[in-house]
Amino acid sequence: MSTTERPRILVVGGGYVGLYAAKRIMKKMRYGEATVTVVDPRSYMTYQPFLPEVAAGSISPRHVVVPLRRVLPKAEVLTGRVTTIDQDRKVAVVTPLVGEAYELPFDYLVIALGAVSRTFPIPGLAEQGIGMKGVEEGIGLRNHVLEQLDKAESTTDEDVRRKALTFVFVGGGFAGAETIGEVEDMARDAAKYYSSIKREDMRFILVDAADKILPEVGPKLGTWGKEHLESRGIEIYLNTSMDSCVDGHVVLKNGLEVDSNTIVWTAGVKPNPALARFGLPLGPRGHVDAAPTLQVTGTDYIWAAGDNAQVPDVAARKAGVENAWCPPNAQHALRQAKVLGDNVISGMRGFPQKEYAHANKGAVAGLGVHKGVAMIVMGKMKIKLKGRLAWYMHRGYHGMAMPTWNRKIRVFADWTLGMFLKREVVSLGALETPREEFYEAAKPAPAPAAAANTPQKAKAS
Repeated sequence: MSTTERPRILVVGGGYVGLYAAKRIMKKMRYGEATVTVVDPRSYMTYQPFLPEVAAGSISPRHVVVPLRRVLPKAEVLTGRVTTIDQDRKVAVVTPLVGEAYELPFDYLVIALGAVSRTFPIPGLAEQGIGMKGVEEGIGLRNHVLEQLDKAESTTDEDVRRKALTFVFVGGGFAGAETIGEVEDMARDAAKYYSSIKREDMRFILVDAADKILPEVGPKLGTWGKEHLESRGIEIYLNTSMDSCVDGHVVLKNGLEVDSNTIVWTAGVKPNPALARFGLPLGPRGHVDAAPTLQVTGTDYIWAAGDNAQVPDVAARKAGVENAWCPPNAQHALRQAKVLGDNVISGMRGFPQKEYAHANKGAVAGLGVHKGVAMIVMGKMKIKLKGRLAWYMHRGYHGMAMPTWNRKIRVFADWTLGMFLKREVVSLGALETPREEFYEAAKPAPAPAAAANTPQKAKAS
């Protein structure tokens, strides 16, 4: 970490908003005008809309993450967490990955912590659940599902086999529907290489407390998406929830009970809990309360955007929708980050702030190879697509939204190779414990047990 007499712009979080806001600030900033410092526990940003394709093996995991230091070469990138913020002194406390915590002064502050999985105190969930918020979880889910096929192929115990081949997904929004669609697609392909496993032996279950899935694309496409997944043998239970999953024994509110080694939790997100320690005004659901200019309410030197911010949806309110707020998606995060970056520069120079206003352009979702739904908004007209064309729209939109041309090209290269080469179905489960085999080989051999009851030599007669 460098010391500087220049004003410091502290960006808390290196996700979509943090990365793009810092990039925008550095692009608009004059040479030597300020120091931009980005603090995040990870040294990379993850493009979360591609995590289902990572879990399915359609995209290499390394291609959906963007190294912060590479994209922001002139910024300070600190790997750690901002634990507290003293607004009176304009000082943040940073806890690095190793070593003691230290204070970091700032002049301008950007809050871009994003969101974490929204969970409930369900017995067994913490021990059994698999989230889908990070690339590590996407890799882990893929390896885990393929391991279950290996287990089912190898065992003669019917109960063990049935438990291994039952997959439960909780949450029917974008993350849940896309993940179960992609993973079922992968498992269907993988089953071709197992002599004793067929798709009919597997059981995929999707559970949601709402009365529909994919609400982001509207009721008609949501209904089509549900019927499409059901046509592939996926059981969907709406208006229900999971009561418990202790030791993999899943109990649903509707009375259904199944045993499963795979419980994927995608039931929504909530703002990062660390926000509660920053002394910022929060909304009823824990989001930072922000003005249309993305300035935190009551301040003129703090901005917030993305999943951790409650931002008024100016475009929707002008259209007559009362109390409309920007939804937590990549479409808004990308555009908010650019406005935020411009407003930070304007704030430094004493210029007026610009309001963020963006009309919804629609939504796209992929449900496996050549399968998807898309709703495109063009003025007052909504174009609804499904099937292969919607899948192309999904890949095209997110492929171009992927940060940096380096990553765009790598993702499109993965897709192009996937057109000609068969999908890999190798489980690399040892990635989770890479040192285990070496440890077993290198650990000291156990000491021989002390001889007990050694017979005494017979006395000479």
